[in-house]
Amino acid sequence: MSEDRSDDELLEFAIAREIQAHRFYLALAAQMDDLQTRAIFEDLAKEELEHKAALELELMKDGRVVNTWPADEFETEFEGGADMNYREVLLLGMQKEEVSFALYVELLMAVKDYETRKVLLALADAELGHKRRFELEYANVTGGL
Repeated sequence: MSEDRSDDELLEFAIAREIQAHRFYLALAAQMDDLQTRAIFEDLAKEELEHKAALELELMKDGRVVNTWPADEFETEFEGGADMNYREVLLLGMQKEEVSFALYVELLMAVKDYETRKVLLALADAELGHKRRFELEYANVTGGL
């Protein structure tokens, strides 16, 4: 992430990424036959919208306007398509959440506003929580990591 971007631009980028993550989890949910598994992915999609709202609030606190980057710049389908098995989907989810965590850490180092940094730290922690959910489910499915 470029250090010459404003805090607003960095937040707008993060918002667009949360929109992409929301779409990703909805696409995964739609591919799941098992209702319980589908509900897990729908819950994750909802949590990504909550992250988006937290980021938008940071923009609005000082009267800033929310102008997000087009979410269609990012993939909205998961790689591998419907032929992925459940284990592969879980591994992909772990990878995506690790990338999201790394993004928030990078943004955290780039923003200047202290309150925004606190929000980004909380979101980084939430992304680790998502990754951990995938890891636990993977361990349940495979008998261990």
